[in-house]
Amino acid sequence: MASFCTAKFRFSISSCRAARSSRPFPGSLIPSFPLFHSPFARPMKPTNLRSVSALTAVSAGAAISTPTFSWDDVVRVSQPEFNPNDSSNLRGFFDKIKACNRGAELQSEFLPFVVEDQIVGYIHKGFAENLRSFEDVFILSKDNCDGGKIMLHQSLKSADERTRAVGEVIKCLAENELIPGIRNELFPVTSSYGAPVFFSLERAAVPYFGIKAYGVHMNGYVEKDKQKFLWLGKRSLVKSTFPGMLDHLVAGGLPHGIACGENLIKECEEEAGIPRTLSSRAISVGAVSYSDIDGHRFKRDVLFTYDLKLPESFVPNNQGKYIKAQHQSTILPSVETYTRQKFQILYITPECFGYLDLLQSLKCGDCS
Repeated sequence: MASFCTAKFRFSISSCRAARSSRPFPGSLIPSFPLFHSPFARPMKPTNLRSVSALTAVSAGAAISTPTFSWDDVVRVSQPEFNPNDSSNLRGFFDKIKACNRGAELQSEFLPFVVEDQIVGYIHKGFAENLRSFEDVFILSKDNCDGGKIMLHQSLKSADERTRAVGEVIKCLAENELIPGIRNELFPVTSSYGAPVFFSLERAAVPYFGIKAYGVHMNGYVEKDKQKFLWLGKRSLVKSTFPGMLDHLVAGGLPHGIACGENLIKECEEEAGIPRTLSSRAISVGAVSYSDIDGHRFKRDVLFTYDLKLPESFVPNNQGKYIKAQHQSTILPSVETYTRQKFQILYITPECFGYLDLLQSLKCGDCS
């Protein structure tokens, strides 16, 4: 699916604040209009801008408040008079990407987290002080040459031993409100995608240890009268992250022990009621990455992006534990809703000034 700009981003319907961007248009891909969705950690190689996912996912990494934005504004940028070939249009995209890659100048405040001689993360020096009392789990070494590093105790040999020991530490830190929002979901700790897993870490703790996290993000669209329509999800108001904001139809982190494709199928069923017979047709369109520092948190996310063409008659239905879905109904605190909005497709081509720079910037984090 060709890359196009749309308001398929994580922002509040009423305030349209970017779920992860500090720019005017939360999650938007439109330069003259700040658009949205992240991650949302990551370095960059030339990638492909075929999908909305490849661009919208980039905003998923910076949760910053933004100016008011209404549905009238969303509709306005989708009108024919909006000129996608105006070279100035790409500026907004770069603004969104910059907002998702904050704090590069603060990296010196973090110590490398090393396991088996491999750097698997980065921990803020201030947060590292909380680990000193757990001497049987963490070792904080001081090196006059490189400033020091953090390692696991040598007695922790296996992945299971490390997972249990670190898990107990995370539990203590959470009880002291040093790591909020425990998810009881484990993410793999590895040096790169597909490499051996050293141990597994509670998802909420991942940014505090600067672990690289992976996720899947998918756009669902339908075609009618030769026009494309995107399905947008509005997050529940009781969600711990980005409540009440617009989101991709399907998005989720990649837990330990499951492949990307299978995880996408699982998320499709849970978040939108999309059966395997349909979700298995999703097309992989690339990956984006970003690196965002916010206080003691160092988010290093890599998002695998997908597009899925759905039947015109399909209506999303959330299958989550505590969230039920309604279609264009009254928005209740614990209800996740979906809406379908038509947007004119805006293509980004090599003729657009800054095209190659934009491709490279979509992998500002360590995309490995």
